[in-house]
Amino acid sequence: MNLNYPATPQALEEAAQARLRIRKGYDKPTAGMAPGMTQANMIALPQDWAFDFLLYAQRNPQSCPVLDVLEAGQCHTMLAAGSRVDTDIPRYRVWRNGELTEEVTDAREIWQSHPDLVTFLIGCSFTFETPLIQAGIDVRHISEGCNVPMYRTNRPCREAGRLKGELVVSMRPVPAHQVAAAVTITARYPAVHGAPVHIGEPQALGIQDISKPDFGDPVTLRPGEVPVFWACGVTPQAAVMASRVPFAVSHAPGHMFITDIPDAAWQQ
Repeated sequence: MNLNYPATPQALEEAAQARLRIRKGYDKPTAGMAPGMTQANMIALPQDWAFDFLLYAQRNPQSCPVLDVLEAGQCHTMLAAGSRVDTDIPRYRVWRNGELTEEVTDAREIWQSHPDLVTFLIGCSFTFETPLIQAGIDVRHISEGCNVPMYRTNRPCREAGRLKGELVVSMRPVPAHQVAAAVTITARYPAVHGAPVHIGEPQALGIQDISKPDFGDPVTLRPGEVPVFWACGVTPQAAVMASRVPFAVSHAPGHMFITDIPDAAWQQ
């Protein structure tokens, strides 16, 4: 990765305006916003749990690729000038003892009342969607104006300290003749989940009904298309649930943090 990869002034302005729009109350999934700029998942845990999560991410790098770690209580990231992780995500989830207890659109009070929160920004597969579209591959949740479908699987992640949980995947339908291209394109972005973890039969992942995602929205699967599954940055939320973490804050699935880093910075 190359964090000094230059972004155009127009792209930086679009990213800044997207964050400002979110800060003012925009509350929808961010797929397609500020195209060409990296988006990130977010999970914040008490400092007592931060090392466990860092180890969990290191042991499960495809589902939990860490882009930045903020010091306890900090809200500013080097990934976006003038941004705040407590205001610039459209919707936040608050977890207590592994249970989702509320969702908010402004998390400043949470950070103020929990000054020990260590924030992790995790790579997001939205980052490689612009290259897919440029290659002529329809990204269905964007063309249908909805959230990407995400599913809990039967694949356990590697445990770390007190953390355990299953892999979560996102799904995009791809015409059979374009699957190889989709694999090749996304494999160039290992810092944002990289190549698919599974292609085809959903039941092999423990997904019994592809029309009923655990997170996000269902999308149309057309004749001749194959469901393609990528590791997903909602995986940390599955770990919070399975491990009954006493307190955590995350993004709501599909509601990402938009950075100033071009997608191409992560390409290998």
